[in-house]
Amino acid sequence: MAGPLSFEELKRLVDQGAVDTVLACLVDMQGRLMGKRFHANNFVDTSWEETHCCNYLLATDLEMATPDGYASTSWEGGYGDYVMKPDLETLRPVPWLEGTVMVLCDVLDHHTHQDVPHSPRAVLNKQVRRVEELGFVAKTATELEFFLFEKSFDEIRKSGYRDLEPISGFNEDYHILQTTKEEVVMRPLRNHLYSAGIPVENSKGEAEAGQEELNIRYAEAMACADHHSIAKHATKEIAWQQGHAATFLPKWDHNRVGSSSHIHQSLWNKDGSSAFFDPDSELGMSATMRHYVAGLIKYAPDTTCFLAPYINSYKRFSKGTFAPTKIVWSVDNRTAGFRLCGEGTPSVRIECRIGGSDINPYLAIASQLAAGIAGIEEKLDLAAPTQGDVYKSSKSKDLPSTLRVATQALHKSKMLRAAMGDDVVDHYVRAAEWEQEEFDRIVTDYEVARGFERA
Repeated sequence: MAGPLSFEELKRLVDQGAVDTVLACLVDMQGRLMGKRFHANNFVDTSWEETHCCNYLLATDLEMATPDGYASTSWEGGYGDYVMKPDLETLRPVPWLEGTVMVLCDVLDHHTHQDVPHSPRAVLNKQVRRVEELGFVAKTATELEFFLFEKSFDEIRKSGYRDLEPISGFNEDYHILQTTKEEVVMRPLRNHLYSAGIPVENSKGEAEAGQEELNIRYAEAMACADHHSIAKHATKEIAWQQGHAATFLPKWDHNRVGSSSHIHQSLWNKDGSSAFFDPDSELGMSATMRHYVAGLIKYAPDTTCFLAPYINSYKRFSKGTFAPTKIVWSVDNRTAGFRLCGEGTPSVRIECRIGGSDINPYLAIASQLAAGIAGIEEKLDLAAPTQGDVYKSSKSKDLPSTLRVATQALHKSKMLRAAMGDDVVDHYVRAAEWEQEEFDRIVTDYEVARGFERA
């Protein structure tokens, strides 16, 4: 059994007894899979049409708390239902779980059956349609970086997340010997995802002890985001099955390198040719690509909140760590916020290096497309690429360095309000404000250790 699956294939597998469980999943604000486990017979009989969930699932935080301040739902509103509408084109087996398949669901208003606008898949779909209206197809690829640990999730949680030990003892960037020791997790991850219809290219050791990178083939933007969320979910489940923990926290230790999620992006013509490639232009960059990249740079402050959504996200931005600190582009230069890859070839593309491993891929990709579209529509000029060590560039504009600053930029963004709608922007501004409010009220271990005796 290999994915994706047609609905007719699913019914046949259910009749044969090969499948007994269907995971009906929506993607929440944090990019996680939420939903229900259906008995397969019930799903193919009736629930394939729709099911329901509480609307708080798109107005909560990582702890599943119910913050106030959302226009879409509240205690006053009674926390009613949303419709989960299975997208049958996303049906796929879940090979690491026995007898199980998965389907992703779009989230609809219970009364109108229209898309809930702040649902992550709806946010991305709106920008995909805008790209199509310009005559293009958006293709993207996200790199998934994460850490594996010696102990399990439960052991680490019960220890209060102290004395964390990565699965390896040294920097394993491209290291075959060390990553061989980690194949107990990584081999089934690659193979199971591939069997689920997710076109995995490779995995490799990254630039820290216990750090991994998983790469999935370029795809149209929505498929890319789907692949990312499922792969991230699978990483945690398969690590758990093997007695290990995996974290996508961008910076779990201030002495360690952080984890990113770079976004490669390009536009393509309907005939399959690259809209970014012009063999007669400098670096092979078409005028469309130059406008698009100029939009990414102009609106980088506006989009940072979608690329770095939590307090911890900003701990990554540090010089000498391969994480960017400046809003510039450069040619094949990993110190820049945006890196031109494949220059002079039909594969020319731009890589956004700002995003951390904690991104919601739908929101992050949507924000990039919105900025790129604005660059095209405004016919923005692209400055010359920055060269050398960008960390030392005193003339380059800094990225927002805190969630508070990024939230203000999102709130004030006329571009994103025009592209996504005021209600969507306000929804995610509130999400960011809540993250800041929760952090501001908590006394951290750092404060106690620093000031308990000496203050």
